[in-house]
Amino acid sequence: MERQPAEAEVRNTQQRVATAENKETTLQREGEEHASKWAVLGIVAVGVFMATLDSSIVNISLPKIASYFNVPLNGAVEWVIIAYLVATAAILLTAGRLADMIGRKTVWMTGLVLFTSGSAICGAAPSLVVLIASRAFQGLGGALLMAVSPALLVNAFPPQERGRALGLNAVTVALGVSVGPTLGGLITASLTWRWIFYVNVPIGIIGILATMRVLTERRHRNPGRFDPLGALLLAIGLAAITAGLSFGQEIGWNSPLLIGLMVVGVVALALLPLVEKRVPNPIIDFAMFRNRVFFSANISLILSFLALFAVSFMFPFYLEELRGFPIELAGLLMTPLPIVIAVIAPISGSLADRFGTRWLAAGGLTIACIGLVLLSQLNEHSSIFDIVWRLVFTGVGQAIFQSPNNSALLGSAPRNQQGSASGFLATGRTMGQSLSVALSGAIFAGLGGASAGLSLGANHSPFAPGQLVSLQHIFDSSFQATFIVCACIAAIGIFTSLVRGKETRATARTA
Repeated sequence: MERQPAEAEVRNTQQRVATAENKETTLQREGEEHASKWAVLGIVAVGVFMATLDSSIVNISLPKIASYFNVPLNGAVEWVIIAYLVATAAILLTAGRLADMIGRKTVWMTGLVLFTSGSAICGAAPSLVVLIASRAFQGLGGALLMAVSPALLVNAFPPQERGRALGLNAVTVALGVSVGPTLGGLITASLTWRWIFYVNVPIGIIGILATMRVLTERRHRNPGRFDPLGALLLAIGLAAITAGLSFGQEIGWNSPLLIGLMVVGVVALALLPLVEKRVPNPIIDFAMFRNRVFFSANISLILSFLALFAVSFMFPFYLEELRGFPIELAGLLMTPLPIVIAVIAPISGSLADRFGTRWLAAGGLTIACIGLVLLSQLNEHSSIFDIVWRLVFTGVGQAIFQSPNNSALLGSAPRNQQGSASGFLATGRTMGQSLSVALSGAIFAGLGGASAGLSLGANHSPFAPGQLVSLQHIFDSSFQATFIVCACIAAIGIFTSLVRGKETRATARTA
């Protein structure tokens, strides 16, 4: 009598195990990656390196691009950078959800194809308008790559090695950002600015072939919905405001077109929270902003990039137009800033785990704020040593701020919303960068610095008596005013870092 129930229980257990194994096999077949973890890391490194390299290699060549199309630092030239950032910010949050719905490999492959083909079109662009449009196209591919890369690594590596994998990925990011200015300077000096885009094409083709051959995840469909209206409002709001700031000097700050652009941007961003509350799958969960630490860290993040990205955008014009340095030397002089950030950021992150993030973030941004003031004092007589130590000083502050602030942002989010928090971090960064380009360009051009820089950089004949001094003075005063405004923005970021309240030690460890 006791044997039959025992046998039945064994059979039931075997059936449950078999059912579970079948389900697991199905999931592995559809959504799991069986390629070597190091092969996946190599493929991800190719895509991430291209995307991050492109964020720094273009800046150093921007004066040459402006000179080629015979335009000063105006709204159109700024959009060579802004178009890429706006396109990235618009779909970054949506890209992660798309990967969950149709598979990471499919989205990654699409990102590589878009980015590589966009790079080829950028290199062959016959006009500035085509270059800007292709940069936006390229930004769509970059957003897919950056959004999917962490998920590919987390899926390929076992849990106990994921931190190591993400750390190696961070090294790839640092390498791409660090070599961008020097590589861009060398390529532009040896060939032309077009080759800073063409260089991505062979790398992208290698990445596409490797993805097709190595990654094993099959295409699948999971239930889910997009939030196209939310993504559209975010893109319209960001694009309208940055366009208004970029073209204000050219079309007039009191023109109906400019006022209309700014109104459209503000209304679109104001409608975004209202729309997101009413859709079933919002790209932005505004309920997360009820957490004081999360809200403060996001605002501080945007303000920091709004203030500090101006250094990467403005300095090539200072080095190449005012100082007349060869572009390869200008690229080399820009390199210390990202290198310092790459070296110090991990150290500040470890300190944040031990001591909390509030005072480290505020202290780092204070140092960066002082660095912006120091950079504003540079002129046509400053030595190379003066330039380098000021950039290093600013980079130290930025590095001390970034890791603790990111730790606070991610650590304050619930465990089941870490993906959304990561999306906020990436979107906030690109928003700050695009607004920084628009704002700093508007101030610099509005005070006459852009026109003066174009004359200084393009004139190969001797200036009339007093003309050179006058142009240098206009450039200097415009450059100084731009960085003083950026320093004031950083000072507001110090305040928002301090008011986030006291964190628990557990929050820091979670990050």
